[in-house]
Amino acid sequence: MTSTPDSTPTSVYESDTLVSQYAEFHYGDDAFGVPNFAKAMADLAMTAHAEFGNGSEGRALDLGCATGRSSFELARQFKRVIGADFSAKLIEVGTRLLKTGSIRYTMPDEGELLTRHERRLDSLGLAQFAQRVEFCQADACALKPDLTGFDLILAANLIDRLYSPRLFLQQVSHRLNPGGLLVLASPYTWLEDYTQRSEWIGGFTRDGEPVGTLDGLKEILSRDFTLVQGPQSVAFVIRETRRKHQHTLSEVTVWKLKQGR
Repeated sequence: MTSTPDSTPTSVYESDTLVSQYAEFHYGDDAFGVPNFAKAMADLAMTAHAEFGNGSEGRALDLGCATGRSSFELARQFKRVIGADFSAKLIEVGTRLLKTGSIRYTMPDEGELLTRHERRLDSLGLAQFAQRVEFCQADACALKPDLTGFDLILAANLIDRLYSPRLFLQQVSHRLNPGGLLVLASPYTWLEDYTQRSEWIGGFTRDGEPVGTLDGLKEILSRDFTLVQGPQSVAFVIRETRRKHQHTLSEVTVWKLKQGR
């Protein structure tokens, strides 16, 4: 998810409460008629790849994968999928699913009351694709050299939680195969708790004029990428308790690596 220049994880993503919340967000039931976001993003990415991609279904990278649902969904189409996240505790959920096919966790109900949940890959129709998936811990702003050669990179709800989103966006083209796709989704919730104000790529004024995040994305990515789809809004719901949920819109854009880059 997010880190600082000292490579210290943001503690919120290492808490048991947040791990359970993300497990439910990825593998739990739909809420208020809003489709599962992790699945929706993988479906959108695979559809975009079929229409705009380079024709190869070799490798995909789910960057900021959290507990890994999109990674498993992408494996329906891609022969190898790597799910990468800065949070070791979030990745443990995906790794446990790979090993056992199931996870168990508790969710706040009201006050001190908890509900217990079990989710299984086979009940989601994903067990047969699990052998195509692997998980690793990674800093999106300083990816290791071996994380390259991808036909598609999905970065869902990631850029506004990075310490240097501009650095990530400037370097991401080197991780894609020719004609590969970059799928970005973000609610553009810029907060100095995660990203210093000087590192924001949108959500501010410049010379008295508003600069939106989409403006910033175009400014940074246009040298290496062509915007081929979007922007479009995709809703998601995160459960906090039985009666309290977060409802958010994430803006999705799809970028195709230019030939010769």
